[in-house]
Amino acid sequence: MLLGRRKFLTRAGAFGLSLGGTVPTLAQPTNPDYTIKIAPMSVELAPGKVIQTYGYNGTVPGPVLRLQENRQVSIRIVNDTDIDDIIHWHGLFVPPEVDGAMEEGSPMAPAHGGSKLYTFTPKPTGTRWYHSHDVAGKDLTRSMYAGLYRFLIVEPTNDPGRYDEEVLLAAHHWAGQWVSMQDIRKGPPPNNGLEVMYSAASFNDKMLGHGEPVRVREGERVLFRLLNASPTENIRLALSGHRFTVLALDGNPVPTSATVNVLALAPAERADVIVEMNRPGIWILGATNDDDRKMGLGVVVEYANQSGEPQWSEPPMATWEYTAFGKQGTLPLPDGVLPLKFEKIPGGRGGYTAGRSTGNLGRIQTRYSRSSGVSAIGSS
Repeated sequence: MLLGRRKFLTRAGAFGLSLGGTVPTLAQPTNPDYTIKIAPMSVELAPGKVIQTYGYNGTVPGPVLRLQENRQVSIRIVNDTDIDDIIHWHGLFVPPEVDGAMEEGSPMAPAHGGSKLYTFTPKPTGTRWYHSHDVAGKDLTRSMYAGLYRFLIVEPTNDPGRYDEEVLLAAHHWAGQWVSMQDIRKGPPPNNGLEVMYSAASFNDKMLGHGEPVRVREGERVLFRLLNASPTENIRLALSGHRFTVLALDGNPVPTSATVNVLALAPAERADVIVEMNRPGIWILGATNDDDRKMGLGVVVEYANQSGEPQWSEPPMATWEYTAFGKQGTLPLPDGVLPLKFEKIPGGRGGYTAGRSTGNLGRIQTRYSRSSGVSAIGSS
């Protein structure tokens, strides 16, 4: 989980392969650079807390893929499950036939040992990820409800690496169950939507307090690559006694690098942040939501030569604003405003809770410019 900068550069150099050609293609199965096997497995989140799930190469999350920008790569998918599945390369600029989305024309890996080979040129650089793109439907053991996800990092040709350590943390909620909200909160008004609720959460494969801590030294600059791989849940994260300097969101460098107390990540969102290790002690990096943290969404951050119980303190109240990381200055007036309303549609014991674009639960105004497209999104 924790990797020194020198070791990281050495391993990254060994990981990248010089391959001929840069034109993305869908090739027939042959000799791949990497093989990812999808198969059933169990993961022990904590003593006595074992989840039966599906994973990549026998691990949850799967292996980290570090690819070199503009170097063609071939990845074979072998599917040892009982349904067809597919892997989506999230955030990459690749043609639809190798994107890993069946609705866009990418072929699935057939069940019972079937395989497919995807060949593409990874770009752009940044913190991307890969995950199942199968449709779970009502099966809360499949696709993103399972352990089928992991980081895919596209390394730039030149990386100054202005940090001392790198830590990769993927958040996930586990053991989902369908619950009728009417059984939890009686109306009126009726709220009988069928929603997913979880009984466990983790960073990577361990619940808070049951894995190795993130070990740091005073004075270090630590790069945290954070991913919300939860199937449905938004998360807010804080590191007691410390602040996050946001370098990139969803793998893309932000125009303005701002420092915040709390990070907010919706499902599939990522954040690259630097933390200055300037408060020796033993701390908790975890969800600001008490229920999420009690379910296990957190990790211990331990300074060298420190001892005692991990400490958690509530971060200062903070409002998450994407505009804090945008270009500074006054924006021109938009050419128009498109009001969009979203409303929750409660379902029933046998149906989903859905949504539609009318109602009074919230409004998003999209301001657009004829010259440059969408320029800003705000709530009202």
